Amino acid sequence: MPITVLVVDDSGFFRRRVCELLSTDARIKPIGTASNGREAVEKAIELKPDVITMDYEMPVLDGISAVREIMQKAPVPVLMFSSLTHEGARITLGALEAGAVDYLPKNFEDISRRPDELAKALCEKVIEVSRSRRGALASAYRPERTPIVRPTTPISRPTVSTSRTPVSVRSERPVSSITPSVAAPRRTESTVHTKAQPRHFDLVTIGTSTGGPMALQMVLTQLPANFPAPLLLVQHMPAAFTGAFAERLNTLCQIQVKEAQDGDQLKAGVALLAPGGKQMVVDKRGNCVRILPGDERLNYKPCVDVTFGSAANAIRGKILAVIMTGMGSDGRDGCRMLKEHGATIWSQDENSSVIYGMPMAVAKAGLSDEVLDLNDIGRRLSSDVSR
Repeated sequence: MPITVLVVDDSGFFRRRVCELLSTDARIKPIGTASNGREAVEKAIELKPDVITMDYEMPVLDGISAVREIMQKAPVPVLMFSSLTHEGARITLGALEAGAVDYLPKNFEDISRRPDELAKALCEKVIEVSRSRRGALASAYRPERTPIVRPTTPISRPTVSTSRTPVSVRSERPVSSITPSVAAPRRTESTVHTKAQPRHFDLVTIGTSTGGPMALQMVLTQLPANFPAPLLLVQHMPAAFTGAFAERLNTLCQIQVKEAQDGDQLKAGVALLAPGGKQMVVDKRGNCVRILPGDERLNYKPCVDVTFGSAANAIRGKILAVIMTGMGSDGRDGCRMLKEHGATIWSQDENSSVIYGMPMAVAKAGLSDEVLDLNDIGRRLSSDVSR
């Protein structure tokens, strides 16, 4: 059976072109269109598509409001079209909070100049989001279950160095070259849920992709301002989005969150988000991060494996790594390196993952010390990480 798609956009030209692009893949079948958000909600209920593509600026009912209503009445994976601007990023993040799974740039020039390339990217993304778990869409990210922290009193936050220490430009090694030749011993997937004694960690690293922005928001808003370890965040995101995402998290969280800059120090209670289009690595001395150009040989920029692998080499043993929702297996090789140096690995469970790809790859490789529900990860970080 083909994947059925409802196309929503106020532009008749764009609706037609999206349907034409989707029709180039035999696995996909456009089954309807809508010109505004209200019509989108009605047709989502009527047609029950497998995926909806959604514009954000529309008459009658905007895209974000439409997504929120669809998630309440007929949960279905939604792919947002977004402009690659700071404001476009802010709007898209709002759509993701409302329940959208992922996004694609909306560029009319690409339709005329690179139709074949655009059709391939669009179809692959639709197929990817169609695999989203509807249970996770319907329940995991409901606003009432997302603990948004808005302190009523000022929080004393550690200052973060923003020095741009020069770094020699060098080609990054492919992931395969940083992966040890000897694999970690295989074992069955862990489902340990016993109360762990608090442990000291020099660093907490979190890697995620599709479904990750809201998963990260849920986890990080549960951490106290005096969280005793530095954090590194790697979310697959374009360069135009990571700055806006860091600003959003910083507004909602008690800890400080910022887009990482070259030379930023690792400090307790500060989360550094890898910038889109680049790679974030831990300096060999283990006290700061380096931001390197994106390597075309790597599929992801930023790449979880690169950041985790560098942390394994720089900070031996005292690391807690968390792999959450996302397509593919990025993070598995980095977790293997961390594990061989004595790190602790947590992975998100299947039921709470929008896409159970990255955490599944880690769990199936026998690398997970614990497999946790999304709702438990932030709480466990708060209780299990000691000074």
